[in-house]
Amino acid sequence: MSEDLVRLEPPEQSTRTYLTEIVIPIYNEEKVLATSIRRLNNYLSKNFPYPFLITIADNGSTDDSWKLATELSGELAHVRAVRLEAKGRGRALRHVWSTSEAEVVCYMDVDLSIDLDAFLPLVAPVLSGHSDLAIGTRYATGSTVARTLKRAVLSRSYNFLLRTTMGARFSDAQCGFKAGRRDVVQALLPAVDDNKWFFDTELLLVAQRHGLRIHEVPVDCLDDPDTSVDLFRTAYDDLLGMARVARRVVSDALRVPLPPSARRATLPDGIARQLPRFAIIGVLSTVAYLVLFLLLRTVMPTLGANAVALVSTAILNTAANRRFTFGVRGAADAIRHQLEGGIDFAIRLALSSASVLVLNVSWPDASPTIELIVVYAVVALSTVLRFLLLRNWVFHPRRLREGSR
Repeated sequence: MSEDLVRLEPPEQSTRTYLTEIVIPIYNEEKVLATSIRRLNNYLSKNFPYPFLITIADNGSTDDSWKLATELSGELAHVRAVRLEAKGRGRALRHVWSTSEAEVVCYMDVDLSIDLDAFLPLVAPVLSGHSDLAIGTRYATGSTVARTLKRAVLSRSYNFLLRTTMGARFSDAQCGFKAGRRDVVQALLPAVDDNKWFFDTELLLVAQRHGLRIHEVPVDCLDDPDTSVDLFRTAYDDLLGMARVARRVVSDALRVPLPPSARRATLPDGIARQLPRFAIIGVLSTVAYLVLFLLLRTVMPTLGANAVALVSTAILNTAANRRFTFGVRGAADAIRHQLEGGIDFAIRLALSSASVLVLNVSWPDASPTIELIVVYAVVALSTVLRFLLLRNWVFHPRRLREGSR
């Protein structure tokens, strides 16, 4: 049986129309499946004011999960079962979401680790049209989370990497509690390559790149300690996924046509493409600056090391942003761009040098590590200023057009 062959149980339910469809991907979950689905069905029947459908998406389970899923679909009016022979959470979500007729498509983990009281707040902004996507976050003020230290460290590290390297503005990519407008999700799916655990993170990155509105809902979470997920393998696959998305961002290969109702939410022209590239170049420049500063600090005073490291990386940063972020090619005006971009360098140098002088006066015995932290903080805080300077002056579209005449 091929991975695309899907069986539906019961068949007469597949033609019904629901406002909200919740997908529960499973693989060998016979121990918790029946309890979780009955609990979810009972909760939604009593507390959710809109028509709903629960779809159990079985990724080729080898235990009795599929048997239980078909039994549940026959027993419960709002439950259906879909089977794919190939594994992959993303594959299951892709298949069900791409064929759904509901207004809002959702996803939950089978262990129902997220408090179900957050479900209505999750889908409400999507149903109202306020947001295109909505996600649960375990890192908002007021969220209560009970999980192992290993999972907490891996999750926080992963989200930190997404923010610093991919420019992600959402706080919790891995939370198994997401919803989206069906037309928007179906438009985004062709740009999402992953079919496993990185699928929903990639979907969010593509959505953010197109300027779509992503609403975050604080949730309470009790993680399942008996999960069969290989956390380190998943983390490795996620890193590969981030690298793949970064390459596609740089090559501008993530463009998809959006429905007219979603286009009104897009960012100003060019920013959706420019911000991720600026962020990636910024991370690489920062790493280069830190390495160069530490090396120079061993042979010259702090102020000199800071100045040399800043001017070296500023030149490379401006050149890289000129070529990749703002798409300016050729040697024309390259020197002018460097000189104008140097205004940001002068500001950074003045602020970081002043910070070092203040530190040396107030803390004469401060270690090189403390000096580095202070200098890095100043440099990092001026990143927004640099982007605004480059976009709104150095590489402003009107100036570039006038310069090409």
